[in-house]
Amino acid sequence: MRPFEQIVAEHGPVVLRVCRAVLGPVDAEDAWSETFLAALRAYPELDEGANVQAWLVTIAHRKAIDATRARARRPSPVEQVPERPAPRGRPEDWDGDLWDALAALPDKQRTAVAYHHLAGLPYADVAAITGGSTDAARRAAADGIRALRSSYPASGGGAP
Repeated sequence: MRPFEQIVAEHGPVVLRVCRAVLGPVDAEDAWSETFLAALRAYPELDEGANVQAWLVTIAHRKAIDATRARARRPSPVEQVPERPAPRGRPEDWDGDLWDALAALPDKQRTAVAYHHLAGLPYADVAAITGGSTDAARRAAADGIRALRSSYPASGGGAP
């Protein structure tokens, strides 16, 4: 096999053109570098008769996809920062009394109520998450709902 430095010298400009065409000038050089780092790792296993340029362009294509996805996840600058939402959902919908009633429940009951009644998970999934049996999850949720029905209306809220 040829030395990898020869591969870079021969195909580097083509790979850079591909990266620039797909990503633009800002991210192209990073994708080019990532392409050749990945290629260097995989080069010893490459078949001797393989089309090296096509192989490198395929790697560059995948690195370009990665860069595009990373760019989409980055925050974009704005002139005015929008007002931040409340940390606990919409303030106008918040019922602090309900949270107080939920917080008073034992952990197993509170999580069983939340996972089954709020998230809609079946009891088998609740049991897998919390540890224990399906019957125990069902019992904890039922006990939690019973406790909420007795304590939550008494604190001024509506039915859960």
